[in-house]
Amino acid sequence: MSMGDFLGIQPSELKFPFELRKQSSCSMQLTNKTDQYVAFKVKTTNPKRYCVRPNAGVVLPNSVCNVTVTMQAQKEAPPDMQCRDKFLVQSVIAPEGATNKDVTPEMFNKEDGKVVDDFRLRVVFVPANRPSPVPEGDEEGTSPGTSSAEDEIKKSSLPEAELMQKRSREGQRGGVSVVVVVVGLLVGILVGYLIRK
Repeated sequence: MSMGDFLGIQPSELKFPFELRKQSSCSMQLTNKTDQYVAFKVKTTNPKRYCVRPNAGVVLPNSVCNVTVTMQAQKEAPPDMQCRDKFLVQSVIAPEGATNKDVTPEMFNKEDGKVVDDFRLRVVFVPANRPSPVPEGDEEGTSPGTSSAEDEIKKSSLPEAELMQKRSREGQRGGVSVVVVVVGLLVGILVGYLIRK
């Protein structure tokens, strides 16, 4: 569990199962280990992509609050399945007896010596349909030839992200390489030139 001054936040990064055109969710747990009321607010670098519920509130002393983060359905996969989106959880000591309705943006202004705890989380995409690994045989029941064949299969298989990127590139260029088209064109011009002579 990652600890700020006021809240323990778990997990330390948000992992979303990524599947095209499907919404996915993950949750984080905010744990107040103090004897005071703690107000929190969740911000993101990409507010159009995510819905956070609740995005602000109060965690009672020695209590836990679960926050659900939902990623909207995506139309295309990011390059190499990398995501640059980040979340910021800000927390501050709130007045005793404060409720979710009492949380205001002004509470998180870092002025007049007020301590505002900032905790950053990065977003990680996890392929939703991971290919099943090649089953490994028993050490005793497997011949050396079989074992090395399995190792070769494992080495030669592409990770799913690379495979998706490769398919995406092929779809963009219609499966025909630009180099092949240019070489074909040059050969045609050369043959035409030779025929005329």
